Amino acid sequence: MGSASKPSPTAAAPSRRKVALCLTLLTLQYGAQPLISKRCVGQGVIVTSLVLAIEFLKVICAVILLVAEGSLKAQFSNWSLVGSLTASGLPAAIYALQNSLLQISYKNLDSLTFSILNQTKLLFTAFFTYLILGQKQSPKQILALALLITAAVLLSIGESSRKGASGGSSDYVLLYGIIPVTVASVLSGLASSLCQWASQVKKHTSYMMTIEMSFIGSMCLLASTFQSPDGEALRIYGFFHEWTLWTVIPVLMNAVGGILVGLVTSYAGGIKKGFVIVSALLVTALLQFIFDGKPPSLHCLVALPLVMTSIFIYQKYPYVDSKKKDR
Repeated sequence: MGSASKPSPTAAAPSRRKVALCLTLLTLQYGAQPLISKRCVGQGVIVTSLVLAIEFLKVICAVILLVAEGSLKAQFSNWSLVGSLTASGLPAAIYALQNSLLQISYKNLDSLTFSILNQTKLLFTAFFTYLILGQKQSPKQILALALLITAAVLLSIGESSRKGASGGSSDYVLLYGIIPVTVASVLSGLASSLCQWASQVKKHTSYMMTIEMSFIGSMCLLASTFQSPDGEALRIYGFFHEWTLWTVIPVLMNAVGGILVGLVTSYAGGIKKGFVIVSALLVTALLQFIFDGKPPSLHCLVALPLVMTSIFIYQKYPYVDSKKKDR
């Protein structure tokens, strides 16, 4: 077999520019999202309406990008309902619930605290990828996950002793701030592992997975409104209850962020995505200090370097199969 031809520098340059642009945009989106959501989304906005709007915009963005690539017809020509439900059904339902929990937590936690607690999804992703895919962790990665748990415990103790952003008691912060984001992290780990399994079997593009999961997740949310408090609120007050023009900003950010996550994973892989998460924590801390005049709490100052160190170690020292290494 002949050797494969190397791409020319001019051909590779656009790809590098795309990687740099996606990494930068995702860093800004991750870092600014908690602060902007807290400022732009009122307490009376119905969470289900926000999530449905985000999923709808994700579909629109993904379709536009498929059209721009010229691959829309090819993707849908091989599409089947059974295949879509098999690959995307369960993760879509999980992500829909996760998004609802995150919207609740945004309103009741300090922005930096939310961002750091949200990083515990790495721990649960590692657990579920081992459970579902048999993907093992190196000893140093296990150490990194232990550091992450320590940071999460520190933040939980610190935030439970303070009043939440809504002015509630410590029990209110725990119930409507810490618990929702922690459960959302567990669900994120499970959904990520299921998506990884589905991508290996179905070979879907990130855009197609986005469309399927957004559509199925929206159907699950709509079905839940028949019995949920949000459903009753939607029927009484309407879909856009207490929405303002500012509410559209975090909705757009979340939708674009969902597309960017798939692109970064495809273009750059997990290591660079890990550095994006670390950079986003620093962006969150900086923006919170600039706009709220609020320096990080002592618990955050201790937890932040722990999270940064754990993510760096986890990405730097992956598991290597000793049998493959000896070959």
